[in-house]
Amino acid sequence: MLQRPNVLFAILLTILVSCTSSSENKNPITVNDSSETEELRDTETSLTSAVETHGQLKVSGNKILDQNDIPVQLRGMSLFWSQWIGKYYNAEAINWLTDDWQCNIVRAAMAVDEGLGYITNPEIEKQKVFDVIDAAIENDIYVIVDWHSHHAENYLEQAKEFFTEVAKKYGDQPNIIYEIYNEPLDVSWNEVLKPYHTEVIQSIRMHDPDNIIVCGTRNWSQRVDEVIGNEIEASNIAYTLHYYAATHKSELREIAQQAINSGLALFVTEYGVSEASGDGSIDQTEANRWWQFLDDNKISWCNWSIADKQELSAALKPNAAANGNWTMEELTISGAMVREEIKSKNPEYN
Repeated sequence: MLQRPNVLFAILLTILVSCTSSSENKNPITVNDSSETEELRDTETSLTSAVETHGQLKVSGNKILDQNDIPVQLRGMSLFWSQWIGKYYNAEAINWLTDDWQCNIVRAAMAVDEGLGYITNPEIEKQKVFDVIDAAIENDIYVIVDWHSHHAENYLEQAKEFFTEVAKKYGDQPNIIYEIYNEPLDVSWNEVLKPYHTEVIQSIRMHDPDNIIVCGTRNWSQRVDEVIGNEIEASNIAYTLHYYAATHKSELREIAQQAINSGLALFVTEYGVSEASGDGSIDQTEANRWWQFLDDNKISWCNWSIADKQELSAALKPNAAANGNWTMEELTISGAMVREEIKSKNPEYN
């Protein structure tokens, strides 16, 4: 009988240890479940939309950073010259590019002096751009406002007037990116382009101190190396690099790499997988090399172009609907290639 209390004590001690052990084992699981759930919620929240995720962009060194100081790479599509194929400058087309293609940026290429562009029809062409901007803001994606000219230095006052209006109207929106000279030709960076950019930048900055401004470079926006050591003295400035994969190959990538190594931020606001003419041939191998180069250096891009023109660089076949809803059969080889590249790498937002 003297042993029975010891037995009872042993039994009680065993039960107590078991309960304590069970309780200790449950606590970490509960904490981990809560943490994992919270992490999932954070992920879902961060994938709501492009601009909600990345917010106000800025240039720091040779990178474009988002609101969390994380390098960001945007991928999307450029519309065609507004005066010639303006039918895609509408909310439905932008909605489709956002939802189906997963674009997080689009480019409104407003014609300036070609055909019946802005210089001839300012209100008509300007409204097309505003329609695209409004649709981009509604979809919470970024939008490049492009002064699409090869001779913008001849229209300095008109450029200042236009970008002043855009900055006043939309400068408080983080969606906006200004491209103030599409593709200069063979003109001096120091004597022509830099002074032009400086004046237009000043007009924008009077009303919009923050959004990124992209500046065109000599020779169809390819000689970004000529900016080295002679940069524009302003904040949040990037420099335009354009290429067409079947024409521009390792030599242009080497020029771009020099600029990057010197601390310049580049933005490919236009490129194609075809030859520079927009036609000729498509070079899949070089297209992949360029995409890898852009990925390696976190360079954002827009492909040329959402158009139904009969040429290889057009994303759509002739007579494709103006309101999006394009089937794969309505896409060209270029359109299908670029859509797949965007969808494989851009986040799919809720």
